[in-house]
Amino acid sequence: MKNIITLFLCFTVMSFAQNPIFTSVFTADPSPHVWPNNPDKLWVYTSHDEPGSNNHYGMTGYHAFSTTDMVNWTDHGRILHLENVDWAESHAWAMDAAYYRGNYYLIYCMKEAGIGLFRTGIARSDRPEGPFTDLGYVKGVEFGQDPALFIDDDGTPYLFWGHDRHCYGAELNKDLMSIKKETYIELTPQLKYVFEGPWVHKRNGKYYLTYPGLTPRRWPEKMFYAVADKPLGSYEFKGVFIDDFKGQSGTNHGGTVTYKGKDIMFYHSAWLSGGLSETRSVMADYLKYDKDGNILPIVPSKKGLGNAKRTRTTLKLEAENGFAAGGELYNVIVDTWIKDFSGRGYVTNFDNPYDHVSILAQVAKPAKYRFKVRYASPDGESNHNILINSHLYREFKFPQSKEFTEIDFGIVNLKAGDNLVRIFRSDWKPTKGDLAIDYIKLEQVFEDEL
Repeated sequence: MKNIITLFLCFTVMSFAQNPIFTSVFTADPSPHVWPNNPDKLWVYTSHDEPGSNNHYGMTGYHAFSTTDMVNWTDHGRILHLENVDWAESHAWAMDAAYYRGNYYLIYCMKEAGIGLFRTGIARSDRPEGPFTDLGYVKGVEFGQDPALFIDDDGTPYLFWGHDRHCYGAELNKDLMSIKKETYIELTPQLKYVFEGPWVHKRNGKYYLTYPGLTPRRWPEKMFYAVADKPLGSYEFKGVFIDDFKGQSGTNHGGTVTYKGKDIMFYHSAWLSGGLSETRSVMADYLKYDKDGNILPIVPSKKGLGNAKRTRTTLKLEAENGFAAGGELYNVIVDTWIKDFSGRGYVTNFDNPYDHVSILAQVAKPAKYRFKVRYASPDGESNHNILINSHLYREFKFPQSKEFTEIDFGIVNLKAGDNLVRIFRSDWKPTKGDLAIDYIKLEQVFEDEL
């Protein structure tokens, strides 16, 4: 069964081949990783720019993306938000992620409530897609903006952070909640033009520290790097490897990853927004070295990684994540009785009228998406209503299915910013099945495909 839903006037989604990587949502400060338990999947964690906000104060949360081919991406939605962090009041700026001692960690910065000082926060999850639960902030880090957590080959964790022409580093204690004070070092004198955003990666026994800088204090930022024999230096300044380019944002920030044998640099631009520095988009290009290990210059292009005509992003939003991911579970429960669910479980027990699950979908621009729901209804057909933003649709029929299956409800038009999708039991028509909602999918659709 396919129903066509129309909500808002739809505008054409811009297509730039493979850069920007994500055209569905405004993103910045990418943190790319391949986790040791799944070398075939690449993860990119990003900050989120609110469309139309025109300022970085409006940054309030983070997203996680994954892929197995660098062309088709999954946006797992909001993984941590300001409202989930009790000690913070604003400025969810750059972040990093790490897999450490069996758990996934998000290392981020926000301003402490009542003080206005940047802190480096730590959040944990048992799944790479989150959502993440805040654990507090790292002790011993003053003005902890733009944190990066580097885990060395021997398992030693190092924290790097930087702001306003300064950069610092230190070894962390094993619980990641404080630095070893005796290892604290200011790296600023070693990093010419440094401004913020350090990132460390290792190659052939050498440690590369990349960072955005100003020359001197001239915006926009360029990307520089330095090399050392040890994580905390001393570092030898090498030079710029991403210079000024057309359509760049005022800031730049990013990280590197080795995926399927190739080194890739992720960073950000203002290409998707048409040049607005406060609404940025993630970019990716191959990172190459000369015979001496020096990074070769990257010249950003629309072709990017060049694996396909363009990238495509699908929002896969787990129903059970509820408030942690910007949604809500109202008089329903999370269960695991029906097997083969995705994530941590599924939502069920829609016993009374208006019992519901709400799921948050964030997008950059008004655009078309294909709307799918993965569900089960073992005892018979279920009739439920679906509310997308302020538009109500009745008589959505979920045929009997003893196992989880996807149903395609056709094309929807989402507005720029936050879209709330609510699935709830009708109060006017009886239903036989006990509906179980696993997740919803919103698949990016381009105008030339319609």
